[in-house]
Amino acid sequence: MRLYNTKTKPMKALQFTGNKTFDLQDVDLQPVAPGEVRLKVAYCGVCGTDVHIYHGAMAQRLTLPQVIGHEVSAEIDVVGEGVSGWQVGDRVTVRPLKPGQAMAVDNGVRHIGQNLKFIGIDTPGGMQQYWNVPANTLHRLPDNLPLTIGAMVEPLAVACHDVRLGEVKAGENVVIIGGGPIGMLIALVARQKGANVLISEVNEARLQLAESMGLATVNPKDTDLVAHVENFTKGAMADVVFEVSGVQAGVTTMTQLPRVRGRIVMVAIHAEPKAVDLFRFFWRELKLIGARVYEPEDFEEAIALAASEASTPGTLPLGALITQISPLADAKSVFETIDNNPAGMKYLLQCDL
Repeated sequence: MRLYNTKTKPMKALQFTGNKTFDLQDVDLQPVAPGEVRLKVAYCGVCGTDVHIYHGAMAQRLTLPQVIGHEVSAEIDVVGEGVSGWQVGDRVTVRPLKPGQAMAVDNGVRHIGQNLKFIGIDTPGGMQQYWNVPANTLHRLPDNLPLTIGAMVEPLAVACHDVRLGEVKAGENVVIIGGGPIGMLIALVARQKGANVLISEVNEARLQLAESMGLATVNPKDTDLVAHVENFTKGAMADVVFEVSGVQAGVTTMTQLPRVRGRIVMVAIHAEPKAVDLFRFFWRELKLIGARVYEPEDFEEAIALAASEASTPGTLPLGALITQISPLADAKSVFETIDNNPAGMKYLLQCDL
């Protein structure tokens, strides 16, 4: 084990102070506790969850001012006591989950357990130059993977998890309702599995992006989606539907698209109850599957997929989903741009100032 840079020194940290406000502050490096590593953060992606926090959601989970963010690529700067298998300079990403004490209700599934803490929401996140995290959250990035793409691994792991829980198989017909960043990633991963993929999205710029990556699309504002899916599947309808839109129209449509004993995967977060056509579940013996965050195997699959694109361009074009890369100091304008640009996909903040 090699232990470096144990003394405190100033660094830049982007602190969210509430009311859609950020403050880039000079703060002291925190001591590295046993079992932790200190990361030198290269890039941190802005997640939809970060945008919700920016708008005032989940305020009860934050201690302001707080650093947020969890989609990172980084290099190890310090290896703490008791940590093995890692050394200074290793390129990594972070699986930002910190399971708490196991409870009977968890059913052994601690990654979504009752006492789970999400790093970057419940505890400080990655929008800073240096970030202390538990070593057991790390996943190694291959040398041929650009660190910009490394910051895409966390949302790609979400997509891998969703597709895995949806049990997508080669030759199946898959419909994704909502072509935002996660919807697009689900489409790419499902295509990698050999599925026939269709994205339903209302934003024309996003439709054009999907088509540029060779994905089939439909705009439900202009076309009868049910009839289009029937035509796309030659009358079979969808084996799997992913609801990623987060709106009532998506929930209404999702039950109309599956075939008998088809599956619906609920990916979007619906903070308020929505009307659901339960009769369709009875009539066609449908399955509804909830999908939340990810597990270690989803990160490993995501890294393998990202690396395959790095070695064989066109395999999984993650770079096409990066809309903008900005310095950490420009975070406020980045969040404003996200609010004003519904066509945008993934925004990265460069943290190695």
